[in-house]
Amino acid sequence: MAADTAGQSGQSPRVAWLLRPAPWPLRAVAAGLTAVVVVATVRRGGHLGMDNAFAVKAARALLDGGAPYADKRFLYLPGAVLAAVPEALLPERWLPWLVPAAGVCLVLLGWFLSLRIFGVRADSRLAVLVVAALPFFQPFRNLVTLGNWTLASVVALPLALLLARRTRWAAAGAVIGCALALKPMLLPVLLLFVFARRWGAVAVAVAVPLVVSLAAALVMPRPGMFLTSTLPFLLRGQDAFARPYDASLGAVLTRLGVPPAAAYGLAVAAAAAGVVCAYLRWRRGDDGPLRLVETAAMLLLAAFLVSRPSFDHYLLVVLGPLLASAVVPGAVPRTVWFWAALVPQVAGLDWPYLEDVRRRAFKDAAMLWTLAAVVACACLRRPGRSGGDRTPVPGAF
Repeated sequence: MAADTAGQSGQSPRVAWLLRPAPWPLRAVAAGLTAVVVVATVRRGGHLGMDNAFAVKAARALLDGGAPYADKRFLYLPGAVLAAVPEALLPERWLPWLVPAAGVCLVLLGWFLSLRIFGVRADSRLAVLVVAALPFFQPFRNLVTLGNWTLASVVALPLALLLARRTRWAAAGAVIGCALALKPMLLPVLLLFVFARRWGAVAVAVAVPLVVSLAAALVMPRPGMFLTSTLPFLLRGQDAFARPYDASLGAVLTRLGVPPAAAYGLAVAAAAAGVVCAYLRWRRGDDGPLRLVETAAMLLLAAFLVSRPSFDHYLLVVLGPLLASAVVPGAVPRTVWFWAALVPQVAGLDWPYLEDVRRRAFKDAAMLWTLAAVVACACLRRPGRSGGDRTPVPGAF
């Protein structure tokens, strides 16, 4: 493990306990629970995963000489069409098992990369306990069931932060660029490169999706439909099918009776405040990976407040790096509010008046908004308040 983490673990018995290797029964339980998620998804008849199915359908349309963007539900960038071609060529009978298994594996890969940012071993108690807890977390199950390509960002963000931690900024920009070529979810992370004045990384991150999108557009019929049909559809917040699940600030406030102009104005103001908090966190200038993780998390959570739509599984993009930061004194997961925001998302727990799936956005919004506020408070913390280990650790540990 990294030297900074090792030094801190020696001062805090609770963190030291989390960093020790997990016993084999705990590893077996974690593996069994993740396998249950895959089997349960198959038995529910997830097939290709609803969101993944649109990408596969677009790839098959391309192979048949059709226009991928003729389907208004295919919302990814042109590079995603090419990326889905191998899946479209696989035997149909493989996909009901392959899609949820790949989804679980990608989330776990993102988690293990997050641990490496802080020098934590993949066989530690912290690593295995989170793996065992994920099957009980509803956004994780939703992401695996849908097969949404947010999965690419779940892996790309911690990998990029790990590379930046090792001062390999150009490589980090390439990773972000590859994720953007599929789905532009990590676009706010470019501001992290701007804060760090890593202009080469910004150039790489922008060039990769542009080149990939252009190459994909050259081999598909009617690529301009992305600009004339898909992009306006996205900017309108999609349609009545997706709107009830939208947890963004503007959408939820509108459903609560706030006039749309005021609701979306508040959302923009909140997102702008989040960007300011991220900038101030970066300007604090303390060494270590926590600076990278909290700045990137704040930028993305700010974007989730204003993006249309914003779904519960978006949280998986920032959750891994934030959870891994628990080994550092003063990190966000050491506050009780971090865990309080996650509790309503325990799978199987019904909340009064929110049992209807179309009201789920209110619960999702409470999670995203609370976490955004918690991370913002961490970003605004005075220098030195997180320095030094404290035993006992307040909050969750």
